[in-house]
Amino acid sequence: MFVCICRAVTEAEVHQHFDDGAETPDAIGERCGAGEGCGTCIERLCEIITERTSTATTAA
Repeated sequence: MFVCICRAVTEAEVHQHFDDGAETPDAIGERCGAGEGCGTCIERLCEIITERTSTATTAA
């Protein structure tokens, strides 16, 4: 599923960038362009980051 339509960035790509150390919307955007077009994907990027951060916290 696409997270960013403007840059054709998928949810899987966002998760990969997160795994590679991009843990903010800006950091993800620097890697793939998500959030740098119309901006409607910023909310979903933040949701994914929150989900991943809370999962990592509870797993530790």
